[in-house]
Amino acid sequence: MNKRVVLLMASAASLASPASAEEEPTKELEPVLITAPVHKPAEEMARPFNALKGEELTRKVGNTLGETLNQELGVTSSSFGAGVGQPVIRGQSGPRVRVMQDSLGIQDVSTLSPDHANAVEPILAERIEVLRGPQTLLYGSGAIGGLVNVIDNRIPDRLPEKLVTGAAEQRYNTVSDETTSVLRLDAGQGFFALHLDGFYRDRNNVEIPGFAIDEETEAASNGEEDHDEAIANTKGFIANTDARARGGTVGFSFIGDPGFFGFSVNRLENDYGIPPGAHSHGDEHGEEAEGLDKTRVDMEQFRYDFKSELYDPAPFAETLKLRVGYTDYRHVERENGAVGTVFSNEAVEGRVELVHKNIGPWHGVVGAQVQDSEFAAVGEEAVVPKSDISSYGFFAVEDMHWRDALFELGLRVEDQTIGPDGLKSRSHTPVSASGSAVWNFREDAAMTFAVTRSQRAPQVQELFSNGFHAATRSFELGNPALSEETSYNLDLGFRYNPEWVSAEVNLFHNWVNDYIFQRNPGTAFNRETDEFEAVCSEADACILVLESTQMDATFKGFEASLKFPVFDQAFGKLDLTLFSDYVRGQFDHGGDVPRLPPLRYGFQVDYAIEKFTAFARLMNAEAQNNPGENETKTDGYLLFNVGAEYRLAAADYAEFLVFVRGKNLLNETIRNSTSYLRNIAPEPGRAGEFGLRVSF
Repeated sequence: MNKRVVLLMASAASLASPASAEEEPTKELEPVLITAPVHKPAEEMARPFNALKGEELTRKVGNTLGETLNQELGVTSSSFGAGVGQPVIRGQSGPRVRVMQDSLGIQDVSTLSPDHANAVEPILAERIEVLRGPQTLLYGSGAIGGLVNVIDNRIPDRLPEKLVTGAAEQRYNTVSDETTSVLRLDAGQGFFALHLDGFYRDRNNVEIPGFAIDEETEAASNGEEDHDEAIANTKGFIANTDARARGGTVGFSFIGDPGFFGFSVNRLENDYGIPPGAHSHGDEHGEEAEGLDKTRVDMEQFRYDFKSELYDPAPFAETLKLRVGYTDYRHVERENGAVGTVFSNEAVEGRVELVHKNIGPWHGVVGAQVQDSEFAAVGEEAVVPKSDISSYGFFAVEDMHWRDALFELGLRVEDQTIGPDGLKSRSHTPVSASGSAVWNFREDAAMTFAVTRSQRAPQVQELFSNGFHAATRSFELGNPALSEETSYNLDLGFRYNPEWVSAEVNLFHNWVNDYIFQRNPGTAFNRETDEFEAVCSEADACILVLESTQMDATFKGFEASLKFPVFDQAFGKLDLTLFSDYVRGQFDHGGDVPRLPPLRYGFQVDYAIEKFTAFARLMNAEAQNNPGENETKTDGYLLFNVGAEYRLAAADYAEFLVFVRGKNLLNETIRNSTSYLRNIAPEPGRAGEFGLRVSF
């Protein structure tokens, strides 16, 4: 039996006993909420939905969105060094996972390349929602994996409980000497509300247990028979992973009985490094290697938002919602200090929703959404042409109660047009529909079922790429003839929530017609002759060719959790949670879908007594032996995290929270199977995090 499995089972057995529980104090975890971003009660969601907020969000928040959500069932992170972490939901990422800021797209260029970070800051969030099912059709038809909605109250929709409320926080992380400072203020009186927030983060290179580059595996992935050539490797740290980020928001609203309207302005800056590839040896004693190529991404974004809601605007309407956002995004990729490529995206997005009153047994929301953007990439890595991208869509989501069941239907029709400079424009009209049901056959138990047909229009890089892409280390070719990607999803779930236990199981099976991915057409590109070759004539000059293509694929998997109390006595309360998730993706004509997460399972204990809480979490990730074409296998690992918090009140108007976290305490070398840089940049090593938060 796998040694990790034995250790995991033995640890779970020992923690389940009261004697060992006293030796391992843990934190009571605030339960994952099941809520909806629109009009229905939380428990009526017919598909899996996670929401992080409050103490749970404070405990799990990381530098990236993927890192923050990595512990949620069915969610992992696609890293590209420490500066990038995009969320992966049920094995889907990039354009198949829509990331939003308060129900509007973030309008960055993270879907174009795996080395582009999401232009959103999790540490400023008030709540982060992960949504799947019919509700996703409110925001876009291409989110086959799901939606991530980051809500930070930058435009207040209610007056604060006191004249001025806020919070300040300071964190320090040992794995990179990282310091993070956060400040948030909310004020209001009468009909006026004001929101201010800001943060600053600075870190050095990320520490790891061993060498950054797995030289043997990396050489094999590049088709090299040996790796005698000098490689720019480092031991104990990953070079060029230092970073600095800062941002802030000013927002205000006018609030009254009929509703509210408000504005906000946000600026975000993020300067992070990309781990270097293979060039020359680094110093094995921790000194940064000389001569390493240094690629840095210097990102800045201005965002302006308007938000309004009217209550009871008409006899047939409950709420009328309007959102408009303008984003001016720009990032510069610098090679050893020199400007390499400049990416920019200037976008406007707007949406209107009408939540209507009951029409017979039906209650729901209808609306429209429009967005227009000007994308440009200028420089040596400008593999995608400057393009005007526009889309508009109409949607409706309705629900009905019948006896002990809730039924929900959703429909969305979109039209997308991409007009590249010097090339013929391409238009697509994806149509998506979804139906779901929740049967509450007992007061404490329910069965859920959902079927979804979701279409996604091809992205600009999938259609028109043409050139060398350093992030994937390949010559990428788009395919203007790509058609819509169509996914048929089935979900079956069971929930059991009596007073003494909480259990949830979700099974899913997705059939995707014309799944868009990159594969090698059997040729290489010679960078010396600028020609494609069936057989490479110069090994040192040839690079892999990846062409956008389509093939039917199938995804299947599950998510499961079981939480029950071990004891609840005068000396505290201890809960034990068991969890697991898994996804497998295969092409119908053979082969594995690349870069999918492995099987994960583990347990978590949560302890609480008065003002003290603590937790310990042990997770086993199995080896990924189905990595996909042109990818390498990854070993399994054990991830052991702990944390503790203590609250103390300084006065009636303020509360202090002191917290400590331990991450990857076993100091495992973790190579992420969802990462393009799995052989070059492992996940951070053993880390300690310390922080102080004051709320007033």
